[in-house]
Amino acid sequence: MRRALVLLSPCALFAGCRYATLDRATPEGSRITDLHWFMFWLFGAVFFAVMGSLAAALMRRGGVFSPEGERRRSAAVIWGAAVSCVLLLVTLGASVWAGREVATPTGPDTLEIRVIGHQWWWEVRYPAAVAAQEFTTANEIHVPVGRAVRFLLGSDDVIHSFWAPNLNGKKDLLPGRSTTESFRVERAGTYPGRCAEFCGYQHAHMGFVVIAEPPERFDAWLAGQRRDAEEPSNETQRHGLAVFLSGPCVTCHTIRGAGAFGHRGPDLTHLASRSTIAADTLPNTTGHLAGWIVDSQRLKPGNRMPPNLIPSGDLLDLVAYLRGLR
Repeated sequence: MRRALVLLSPCALFAGCRYATLDRATPEGSRITDLHWFMFWLFGAVFFAVMGSLAAALMRRGGVFSPEGERRRSAAVIWGAAVSCVLLLVTLGASVWAGREVATPTGPDTLEIRVIGHQWWWEVRYPAAVAAQEFTTANEIHVPVGRAVRFLLGSDDVIHSFWAPNLNGKKDLLPGRSTTESFRVERAGTYPGRCAEFCGYQHAHMGFVVIAEPPERFDAWLAGQRRDAEEPSNETQRHGLAVFLSGPCVTCHTIRGAGAFGHRGPDLTHLASRSTIAADTLPNTTGHLAGWIVDSQRLKPGNRMPPNLIPSGDLLDLVAYLRGLR
C-alpha cells in the first residue's frame, strides 16, 4: 500500500497542475510557451534515457570485468558527453531565437503605458499628446486587442518584477532605471499578473490584472478615465466628499476635479470602476472598502496606509461617495 502511494503521488501532483500560465494570448507568449514545451519534452527524454542507462548499469554490476566491456563503457561515456553538448547547444539556440522574437520592436503605432511598482501596488499612467488628457489609475491595466503595447517599467522603492504569464515573460522594475516589455494581445480577456521578485512583507499580495478589450470598448474606457470625477449626486455623497477633503485621505490620494492632489497612494478618481482594491487582494465592495479605510493593516499588514479613526456616520457617507466614483 505504501509503495502504491509513493508511485501515485507524482501523478496526483501533475493532475492538479492546470498549466494556466501557458494559456497563450499573445505572439510573445506563444514563443515562450513553445520554448517551454520543447525543453520539457527534450529534457524528459534525456531524463528517461539516463535513468534507463543507470538501471542497466545497476543490473550488470555483478558482471565479470573485461577489457572489451571497459572499452564499451568508455565509448558510451564519450558519446553521452557529446550528445549532451549538442543538446545544450540546441537548447541555447532555441532560447536565443525565442528571446529575439520576444524582443522584436512593435512599430510606430504602439500604445505606451508607464507602470511603476510601489510597496505593494501598481501605479499605471497613460501618457497622451496633450498633457490634460493624461491620467493615472492603479492595479488594472486596460489594453486594446490587436494593437501593440509597450510597458515602460520603473520602481519607486525596491526591485519588483512585472509578470503577466499569459502575455509575456518576467521583467524587473529597477529603481532609477526604466525597462520595457512589449506584446500584442490577440484575444479579449482578463489576464492576471503578479510581482515575481520578493519585494517585502506583502510581496505575495501585489497583484494586478491586464484587461484586453476590443478597440471600441477600450476607446470608450479611455475617454471615461480622462474625465474628472463625477460631482456628488446627493447629500450623503456631498458629506462624504467633505469627510475626504477634511481628513487624512486627501494628503495621500488624488481625485481629479475634487481638489485632492496627494500622490503617495493610488489615484481614486474612478475607484468604483475597478473590480478589486489593495492590488488585487480584495473585491471592490462596500464592506471591503469600509474595512480597508478603517484598518487596512488588519487586511494587508505592512502596507503604507495608516488606520483611520472615522465615526461610523462619516465612514458610511465617505464610502458612498467613493462608490460613486465611476
